[in-house]
Amino acid sequence: MINIGLLGCGTVGSGVVKILEKNKTDIAKKTGSEIRIRQVLEKDPDKCYKIGLQSDQVTSHFENIINDDAIDIVVELIGGIEPACSFIIEAMKKGKHVVTANKDLIAVKGQELFATAEENNVDFYFEASVAGGIPIIYPLKQSLAANQIQEVIGILNGTTNYILSKMTREGRDYEEVLREAQELGYAESDPGADVEGLDAARKIAILSSIAFNSRVTLDDVYVEGITAITLRDIQYAKELGYVVKLLAIAKEVEGKIQARVHPAFIPLSHPLAFVNDVYNAVFVNGDAVGEIMHYGRGAGEMPTASAVAGDIIEIGRNMHYHSNARIGCTCFKEKGILNISELNAKYYIRMTVKDRPGVLAGIAGVFGNNNVSIAQVLQKTNNQEMAELIMITHTVREKDLQDALTVLKGMSIVFAVNNVIRLEGIDRDNG
Repeated sequence: MINIGLLGCGTVGSGVVKILEKNKTDIAKKTGSEIRIRQVLEKDPDKCYKIGLQSDQVTSHFENIINDDAIDIVVELIGGIEPACSFIIEAMKKGKHVVTANKDLIAVKGQELFATAEENNVDFYFEASVAGGIPIIYPLKQSLAANQIQEVIGILNGTTNYILSKMTREGRDYEEVLREAQELGYAESDPGADVEGLDAARKIAILSSIAFNSRVTLDDVYVEGITAITLRDIQYAKELGYVVKLLAIAKEVEGKIQARVHPAFIPLSHPLAFVNDVYNAVFVNGDAVGEIMHYGRGAGEMPTASAVAGDIIEIGRNMHYHSNARIGCTCFKEKGILNISELNAKYYIRMTVKDRPGVLAGIAGVFGNNNVSIAQVLQKTNNQEMAELIMITHTVREKDLQDALTVLKGMSIVFAVNNVIRLEGIDRDNG
């Protein structure tokens, strides 16, 4: 018998209880032992009773779990940094294995938690922390361990992907689609963590650390959200042969790690271009395996619970066969972080300018003086006095582009620089 101490019986916690009960016979055969929920830490006991747990399985005191020697695995699903971090460390020091879905915690406190797990010879699994039901932690750590990973690019947030997909397909603006997402439960009443890119940033910090064997924290990730994306940008993306996605990107460039989250134009030929609505995907490029993509539901009760239950089963097998086989902390290198100013990329620029002779030449001159080369220009006349310029650059350095834009914003011929969006995924097509 393997006994579980579950911290939190909310959406995901309830899903874990349901899966372990529904599939208990097959799970026992796969694990080698029966798995039982022994104690659940939950301040609202009714959540537990509604899914069939008994009163003697529910507690409001963590001490009842940490001091129960019969509990083998602690499953942390309360979220946040504290008290989750302290609870996990206490559990490890008591010799209990730990499973978590807590991306915030891993992205910020991962180094401390991995060290504590190693010191106490316990397993620490976190598959559900990045992409819900999509397996990606295990493949990166185990299945692709022989590869030098060259890049990891993901659509890692279902809320933003839903919003951008709806704007693209239906021609609706950001605010309208956000309200719909909130009504459907895809977006929180305060959607900041999603639409500002922080949720995806935490996830790419975790994936970067694993992919490149060097510690990457949330503070190392450059972050932009989708709040500045307008219907005009999406329409111009279509006209130019692209689609707009919020991407989480990790690459190694000359020995340094580049980790960033921002909206991007990607070509319609890219596998990520057709990942829509609340679905997530992670695109990986390894030197041996080549290009692969993991796709599925990145959040929700049962998909996330599936990943948590999978970790529980693997730890259960480790216990049954007295083995801790999975590779643990892989951050054995110390690589620098590449600043966003050093990024080399192609860019979409949309600006409103005065519609008169010589304006385009003046703008081109500023770009040329700052080593920015323009590959494509569209001009849309708004009225007799103003025109909209849409430009795609050749590959340029971010700092050079920003220097040019600073000059342009101060010129009387430029009414506004409306948006600047990076292009991604075009090199695979030699675009």
